[in-house]
Amino acid sequence: MEVQILCNKLIKPSIPTPPHLRTLKLSPIDQLKYPIKAAILLYYSADGSTGSTEEVERRRMDRLETSLSETLTRFYPLAGRYIKDGNWVDCNDEGVEFFVAKVKGCRLSEFLSRRDEMIDQLSHLAGGEFTSPVVSIQISMFDCGGLVMGFRLCLYLFDAFSSISFITSWASTARRRRGGGVRMDEDVIWPTFGMASILPLPANDSDLLNKMKPMPCLMGIDNYVTRRLVFDNAEISELKARAHDPSFPRQPSRVEVVTALIWRARMRVSRAKHGHLRTSVAAHSMNLRPRIVPPLPPWSFGNLQSRVMARFTAAESGGTTEVPVPVPELKVLVGFLMDSITKSKETIVGREDVFPTLLRTRNESNEAAQKGEADLFMFTSWCRFPFYQIDFGWGKPVWLSRIPWAYQSTFLLDAEDGDGIEAWVCFNKQDMPLFLQDEDILPFTSKPNLRSKF
Repeated sequence: MEVQILCNKLIKPSIPTPPHLRTLKLSPIDQLKYPIKAAILLYYSADGSTGSTEEVERRRMDRLETSLSETLTRFYPLAGRYIKDGNWVDCNDEGVEFFVAKVKGCRLSEFLSRRDEMIDQLSHLAGGEFTSPVVSIQISMFDCGGLVMGFRLCLYLFDAFSSISFITSWASTARRRRGGGVRMDEDVIWPTFGMASILPLPANDSDLLNKMKPMPCLMGIDNYVTRRLVFDNAEISELKARAHDPSFPRQPSRVEVVTALIWRARMRVSRAKHGHLRTSVAAHSMNLRPRIVPPLPPWSFGNLQSRVMARFTAAESGGTTEVPVPVPELKVLVGFLMDSITKSKETIVGREDVFPTLLRTRNESNEAAQKGEADLFMFTSWCRFPFYQIDFGWGKPVWLSRIPWAYQSTFLLDAEDGDGIEAWVCFNKQDMPLFLQDEDILPFTSKPNLRSKF
């Protein structure tokens, strides 16, 4: 697959940002994020538009550029530039980076049939990883009429909720452009910025930002490998049955059982490396917005995620010198996850307590992992976020993907049918073969289109 960049331009807001909105101070939570641009890829098949390929592509690009410019008047900080020294965004309307590219030597259907072989090439479909704009977008067109929309979004400003609000709002504007006008209705999102003033640091402890424990050291991208596991609806039902326990207050979710399965496999990899079963923490990201009181304004934009941590403590799980600590059953880990998630959802957080609460949970997990006392397994779920409903006027996506990055973590996405789950597992290269051969994981790696190359 060859990807050729045809043009690169900056798309500015259609209406200049007023002077009183030119400065956006990052909230304390935003400031905890790494200064990197995470990627989202949406794949669209040909929509059957009439006209030559060149004419169809030109109409699409015109609609995308015009509607993006109009959308940026509402999402004005995204057209600005991050100022590191002051932890703020200069909303100067310099623009969003916009690439147009052509994919040669491959039809979209061929690409999708070989998607697991193509994982390491996905970065070619989302440019702007190391450039200064807060947002970079790449439209990659296939000769068959299909296209990929690649988004690079700076983590300082975006979590999953903010990402979906921006992309959905842009899609709504693009879809409703008719006769040179835009019809604004309930589907067009008007975000609220300024979380720094809404969620301030506590007045009695303004030095909290300096009390964050560092994450475990990240190695370079060359030391990591990403593999995709697909769990269909029938397989998830089997996992739920395997994890069933009459003492559970509710049925486990599909995210909980898939998380527990991967957690269990990673525990066995750790045992093989260290010679014994270690304490481990499974940390999941959770949207804080519904738990904050008083409630935040609608469509509050920024990073508002906390960690929900389920902990397995090896020292409390029995075992002797002659009989080592056994790997817990799947339902035991599911129980830990359900308990931590339920407690987190039931906990209400006042606005002044948001940052201290988030910092405390991060420090607990980071410190144990930094000292080497426990294994920290990071999970993020975008399941049930409506990415598969995003329609720019040529239909809904046929696939959604991420791009591998240098961080040991597991990313859960909806499968195309909406019922299954794709697990994007990032591991260092030395440990990935052990993980893929684990007795719990092997059934999902032996599928014909998921065989890994080692």
